[in-house]
Amino acid sequence: MYCSLTQRAFIACLANGETIRVFKMSKKEDGFTFSAAPEDFPKRHKAPIINIGIAETGKFIMTASSDTTILVWDLKGEVLAPINTNQITNAYAAVSPCGRFVASCGFTPDVKVWEVCFGKAGEFREVCRAFELKGHSAGMCGFSFSNDSRRMATVSKDGTWKLWDTDVEYKKQQDPYLLHTGRWPVSEPCRIALSPDARVVAISSTSDITVFSTRTGAQEEEFHSVHGEVITDLAFDTNNRFLVSTGDRAIRVFHNTAGYRAAIADMKDMLKKTTNKGTKDRLQQQINDAQSTLDTVCRQRN
Repeated sequence: MYCSLTQRAFIACLANGETIRVFKMSKKEDGFTFSAAPEDFPKRHKAPIINIGIAETGKFIMTASSDTTILVWDLKGEVLAPINTNQITNAYAAVSPCGRFVASCGFTPDVKVWEVCFGKAGEFREVCRAFELKGHSAGMCGFSFSNDSRRMATVSKDGTWKLWDTDVEYKKQQDPYLLHTGRWPVSEPCRIALSPDARVVAISSTSDITVFSTRTGAQEEEFHSVHGEVITDLAFDTNNRFLVSTGDRAIRVFHNTAGYRAAIADMKDMLKKTTNKGTKDRLQQQINDAQSTLDTVCRQRN
């Protein structure tokens, strides 16, 4: 079962029927309660569903199956638009954190991104091709968005991961910019997670996790045999403080020490360039706070 959550609804994919069930969330004095919609979504996929997602705006739901099909739904179970990815098979698909894009990757060496467009009154208009991430030489394993969707990270069977600047005017035919290429020890299945601030990339290989700096491409940390079985998902929290992995019915939480180091380095660069005393004092305080947190985490490890 795959799940996704917004502030208003919780959706689940039922593997035994390849259908979607929506749970409405309501707040009570003693917490939250979820109530299932009267009917499940109709079965529209002809192959097993591999990923689902819901826009943070609550305007649409995305489902992707293992063939080349992606469906965009409204929350009532009506299909707004089908997408044929033309990737021979889909390996992974997701909705961007901003709720504007749907992306997928698969057998072909690229990631395709579409924009789900709505009118000013909130009515659905169309799904249009936005841009593609091209540059890998083998099939894709996965991808990840930064929190503002201005950066994306991709990982491929060719043994490389790439960081992209996706803050482009694609309607003017502007292509994303490749910012960095790094190497990873190819071991499938794998997952990739880009930190919300795009400073760190984490890649899982079977049951191991390797963390890289997007600034230098250098390997920052490595965690071996994190789970007894294959890692099924990998993600950072929205505040860049933790990295979370799932697998073998367990959840593992790691401090994002690489993220703290990257943030400190960036702030030190900013400190050298600024001439305003107030800004300098504020940056120095932020550096001190981040360094103190990092030191505390490192002492706990030792």
